[in-house]
Amino acid sequence: MPNTYKKKYKDQLDLEILSIKDIPFYNQDNETDAPASVKELVSKVKEADGVLWVTPEYNYSIPGVLKNVIDWLSRVERVLVGKPSWIMGVSMGNLGSVRAQEHLRDILFSPGVSSPLLPGNEVYVGLVHEKIDEAGNLNHEATEIFLDSVVDNFVKWMNQQQAVGAAR
Repeated sequence: MPNTYKKKYKDQLDLEILSIKDIPFYNQDNETDAPASVKELVSKVKEADGVLWVTPEYNYSIPGVLKNVIDWLSRVERVLVGKPSWIMGVSMGNLGSVRAQEHLRDILFSPGVSSPLLPGNEVYVGLVHEKIDEAGNLNHEATEIFLDSVVDNFVKWMNQQQAVGAAR
């Protein structure tokens, strides 16, 4: 499914999906000499114009591995400070990751992170198992239309954020 959206929105966004499977547990004792996988992640996020956070909901919150990644990104170089972000998530329940996204918002607003979030464009895809086909492709027209709108809003907002930052 991710490659489908890379193609669909290629004229608006240059999406790079970063793997976090090789990111070790954050350890303050080695944060200034981070492993290569962390250095690569930090470098890619630093160079990005914005970040799209996609999260499932585990026990009413974000997965621990996602928090771990944010811990690495919020230390030493603090590459998320001022970096425009957007959150989306899916779940098999009705609420579509609402609780996880609340926690993620709190984390992204913390002093070491300070990543501004796209306002008023929350993407909570509930009952996702009824909206995707066997290959994992979204096949729910209303959700597709909504995503198109939010992508447009994010690109416009991100450009505004960059203009404001450049003017400082």
